[in-house]
Amino acid sequence: MPILTLLIFLPLFFAILISFLKDYQVKEIKWLSIISAILQFSIVVFLVTKFNIQSSGYQFIEEHKWITFGLGSLGKIQINYLLGVDGLSIGLITLSAIIMLIATISSSSISQKYKGYYVLIQLLSASIYGCFLSLDLFLFFIFFEFMLLPMFFLIGIWGGIRREYASIKFFLYTLVGSLLILLVIVGLSISVVNPAETAVNVGLIKDVVLFDDVVASKFSLLLHTDLRESGNLFVHSADIRLMSDPKNFAPNSIFSLTNDMTIFGLHLRLVGFLLLLIGFLVKLPAFPFHTWLPDAHVEAPTPISVILAGVLLKIGSYGLIRFAYGIFPEGAHYFAFYVALIGVISIIYAALNALAMKDLKKMIAYSSVSHMGFILLGLASLSIEGVNGAIIQQFSHGIIAAMLFLIVGVLYERTHNRDIENYRGLASKMPQYVTLTVIAFFASLGLPGFSGFIAEIFVFLGAFNSYNSLIPKYLVVIATLGLLLGAAYYLWTLQRMYFGKYWLRGGQEWNLKMTDLTIREKLVLIPLAIITIYLGVYPQQFIDFSTVYVHDFVNYVTHTGLENLILINKVIK
Repeated sequence: MPILTLLIFLPLFFAILISFLKDYQVKEIKWLSIISAILQFSIVVFLVTKFNIQSSGYQFIEEHKWITFGLGSLGKIQINYLLGVDGLSIGLITLSAIIMLIATISSSSISQKYKGYYVLIQLLSASIYGCFLSLDLFLFFIFFEFMLLPMFFLIGIWGGIRREYASIKFFLYTLVGSLLILLVIVGLSISVVNPAETAVNVGLIKDVVLFDDVVASKFSLLLHTDLRESGNLFVHSADIRLMSDPKNFAPNSIFSLTNDMTIFGLHLRLVGFLLLLIGFLVKLPAFPFHTWLPDAHVEAPTPISVILAGVLLKIGSYGLIRFAYGIFPEGAHYFAFYVALIGVISIIYAALNALAMKDLKKMIAYSSVSHMGFILLGLASLSIEGVNGAIIQQFSHGIIAAMLFLIVGVLYERTHNRDIENYRGLASKMPQYVTLTVIAFFASLGLPGFSGFIAEIFVFLGAFNSYNSLIPKYLVVIATLGLLLGAAYYLWTLQRMYFGKYWLRGGQEWNLKMTDLTIREKLVLIPLAIITIYLGVYPQQFIDFSTVYVHDFVNYVTHTGLENLILINKVIK
């Protein structure tokens, strides 16, 4: 079986195995889930070792015709089972493999309905990999939507007191964002033409394998002359590789550059970018679409918070880079200031909220919103440094956020309480735990020597030197206040909870439970600490995987995007 398909469908196979076990076979259920996560991790390690960092474009491509149906006068659409990996997704599937393994091991704390929980974990794992590997927009959307179901039940069944409220809020917010994305997908599907398949359909060539540069040139001319009004001959596609080239858009189609239709004065391509932007900002999440996240984190069990912060939020940033910026580069120029502004507001506003939180888990949830704002700032800069910073931040934040939520889980498992004011001087009682907590806090606040520093310094370098000065310098200066606020809420929390005279509000009852880290807790926390330190000291090895992609991406968005923007401005005038 092709390796990318194996990566996606392996957890589905284990989900079926687990479903055949009895509820009382708890040990077998847990070990099957762990074995599944280890096998997925092994596959990803193999992909990383075989990945060619000097090559541009997608690798390990798997493509099979899947669904073809007629669109009447518009021709027909072909949806393919299409998978691939490039410099953007290789880091994210690596992050997914690490986080899913860590979360599965830490799920030993789950104490009820084991079979249903671990089956849902497997389904969630499959959908996550499917999102990062899909190169067909419809296929991506299927995995993207399917992801809602296991997460909804994982929060709603195994969550805290307000779990129903949190799960429904998560579902509704994400669903609204998905509907906006779906509108654009439908518009793109009937706008983009598969040149090779259409060339066969009109008799220009006999087989798609004969499609070369010469035929492509002839077809492009034919598309905009003789075929201009012959929509019934078009073979449309949801292949994102075709969507990045405006030449593959049917003349006067919804998202064609030559279409002069506008909505509120915006060309339809800019509207498409805006809809994708909002849809993925909900998933990211960013201000003002972030309010579902603190509730979801607070009510979710610790392993699910780890997956949510470590991986699921990154699908929002991945979608922005891959689809919004990758398909509508002109929107990256037109809305650059607003994307940066949303990023800066998210950084400051969420940091202020974190500073005010009394619940440790809620503080970390708001810190996640703040740190995801740096991704927007780096992306908006359209610079090599800024985009590199955004990609590093995706990986770095995933590792650090997972570590932070596991740290909260350590306390919650012992006392079932997360209030900061109920703990004092834990360093004297739990030195190993506090050592790892200090590492996680310092990494998150961006101290040199940790991955958070590398990501944020790249973002600020890129933002200060943004392409065509798209981001005002004052906005970047304001964003730096986020670093000060981050230091404030982390250091204040350290001072209140972990240092000083030992004291617990729960008295002797809590004191008896406050043992230092167990073997399982060390097993999940120490590797994350090592990764964030390693990436902070030697980031080049990670950067090498994305260097070619970042250069190609920035060159495409800056040049093609600017050319497209000039053209559509002429069209609508």
